[in-house]
Amino acid sequence: MDAEGILAGLNSDQRAAVLHDFEKGAQLLVLAGAGSGKTSVLTKRIQYRILSGEPPEKILALTFTAKAAAEMRERVQALFPNAGVRLCTFHSLALFMLRQVIGESPAYELLGFKVPPTPRDAPDRDFLAKLSKLHVKSFSREDLFSDSVPASVAVKLEGLRADVLESGQVVFDDLIYLAIRLLATNEEACAFFREMWEDIMVDEYQDINPPQYRMVRLLLGDRKNLFVVGDDDQAIYGFRGADIGNINRFCDDFKDCTIIRLEWNYRSVPEVLHFSNEIFTNKPLRLRKVLRAGNPRGSGGNPLFRENRNVEIWDSDNPVEEMVRIVARMKELREGYDLHWKDFAILVRYNRLRLYYEEALRDALIPVAGENGDGEGEVVEDGVHVETVHASKGLQYAVVFYAGLAEGLTPGECLGSHAERKKQLDEERRLFYVGVTRAEAYLILLYCRRRFWKGRLRNMRRSRFLPKQNKVDGFMKMPLLLFKIRAVAAALAYMFVHIPLFLFVLLFMKKDADRWLDYKIQSFSKFCMKFLRVNLTILDQANLAKVDWTRPVFVMGNHGSYADIPVAFIALERKTGFIAKSDLLRIPFLGFWMKRLGCIYVDRQKSGAAKSVHEAVKHNLQSAPLIFVFPEGTRSKTGKLSPFKSGGFRFSVETDAIVLPVVFKGTRQVWEGRVSSAPCDVNVRILEPIDVAALKKERGGVLDPKKDLMPMVRKVMEDNL
Repeated sequence: MDAEGILAGLNSDQRAAVLHDFEKGAQLLVLAGAGSGKTSVLTKRIQYRILSGEPPEKILALTFTAKAAAEMRERVQALFPNAGVRLCTFHSLALFMLRQVIGESPAYELLGFKVPPTPRDAPDRDFLAKLSKLHVKSFSREDLFSDSVPASVAVKLEGLRADVLESGQVVFDDLIYLAIRLLATNEEACAFFREMWEDIMVDEYQDINPPQYRMVRLLLGDRKNLFVVGDDDQAIYGFRGADIGNINRFCDDFKDCTIIRLEWNYRSVPEVLHFSNEIFTNKPLRLRKVLRAGNPRGSGGNPLFRENRNVEIWDSDNPVEEMVRIVARMKELREGYDLHWKDFAILVRYNRLRLYYEEALRDALIPVAGENGDGEGEVVEDGVHVETVHASKGLQYAVVFYAGLAEGLTPGECLGSHAERKKQLDEERRLFYVGVTRAEAYLILLYCRRRFWKGRLRNMRRSRFLPKQNKVDGFMKMPLLLFKIRAVAAALAYMFVHIPLFLFVLLFMKKDADRWLDYKIQSFSKFCMKFLRVNLTILDQANLAKVDWTRPVFVMGNHGSYADIPVAFIALERKTGFIAKSDLLRIPFLGFWMKRLGCIYVDRQKSGAAKSVHEAVKHNLQSAPLIFVFPEGTRSKTGKLSPFKSGGFRFSVETDAIVLPVVFKGTRQVWEGRVSSAPCDVNVRILEPIDVAALKKERGGVLDPKKDLMPMVRKVMEDNL
């Protein structure tokens, strides 16, 4: 298989990760959003490195479970059978290192072991008895060989350490500390292992703890060949010692590193993803992600996915009332959409809640997955999954009922100092995000006002993670002129207020300026929709995942209103420059932002406009531009397409670009054709992208922009209007 065979089916971001060049881009952090195909990227990266000539035995890939390592090994060996890539857990790696021969001695002897170390899950009773006699407070067996133990305590532990070295009876965390000691204190051993592995890859980087981090850094040294995949939004194992700081400070640890974001989610429908994107609002810019729906059929293909249902919030007085509603909805969906019981999940924060919902399902004669059925101990497979959110990580279900969304349950109780409570609450928010993103087609969030908890009936407060309940105000009627003045004033005020903020970002956060602008454009566009009272529906947004954004992209849309522009920003979920009239530069504050967006200006009163646009497009090609073109040139008053101008199509052919057609419906009623201040409905549909380079190749290298491309785009737009 060649490189293109390995890369087949990857989106542009996944492809960039697999092809990453350490010499040009240094260490790589792949921020992989939920459902974004991170395992596929990691395994294809390994395959690509082998295909490029990297000896398989020189590649080290670390993950957290033997199951995950086995899955990746199977995928890699499907293409390269018996490839000697070391795919393993941290503990397995440490044990392997301790058993290697360095010079003339096994590595474990260099650390003082008399016999090969043999790990066990827990310390023996003799060890615990000896430890209790030393009167060492707040000490964990897992830290016996840690070099962070205070000197006064380390002296007391020498005898216990000597016993372990004599017997070889270690616990798993000993292995990590001992491997660190070997690398940090023995130059020959350190050089030996650095030479052994040239490429180091780490999966679930957000979950590594400080010792595992040190182990990776010592193996890497000052080299660039580090490829890590993780999602800071899914860091939920702080109680096990995982340190989210490792991923948060990656850019500080490796100054010249590259970040690639995997934001196309192939699991969930857009409404679930829109909800999940609102969970984090105060994250550092360089770590922010926007999940986008990349699969129009969802991961299941059931008609339920095509409905793209809104996320629902159910308030119930008590769990009994809630359970009646859950059972009724499950039965309704099973009958209406031919779903199986295993397509449903009830997620909870605590195990005692899991036990309650399992019992409630049994009472309703609904099978529970994983239990013994009636057939001589057979495990029920087609049953409703009832799981804690921690246990659900990595899984997905068509329909998710997320229960217990009340203070003290989700988020769970946070204790300790203010800093400790904040840290715990941040992790609870990430846990909530993990639960939300398990849903493929339909998510229902459940809140009970009263329930038995910890031995008594309690009144429960609504979870802070649930959206605030909007009071029904319908809309305030006002004269149309006043409505328009109010909307224009609000938009201009927004633009004005954010000019100094942007200048501050440019001055002190220059690397994050583009990211900041992306978010603010989205925020501004949604702000406009709110003030203009627009109910916006976006159709076929998953077609955006088919676009190679590393190439020039020309978006072609019909033009009926000024409102097309904020609608386009929201539909594309990224900033884009427009080919626009130079007159717009005169509007206060608007001109400032148009320049920042990379708009291309046309003075229709002067000749040579096409030439100036051509030069601007050519200049922008250096950064793979995204340019929105209204091929009609002017706004249509009828809703039907006016004649097209050929300029944008000519640029597309000259640059071998991607053409992305979109169609707007109802935008003229937002502004130019507005008749009242009442809310109005607008929809925008993203159509299939057209690869001009591929089309040109199919036609023998010749593609006429006016005779071939323009009619093709016009037809697909007319068919969808």
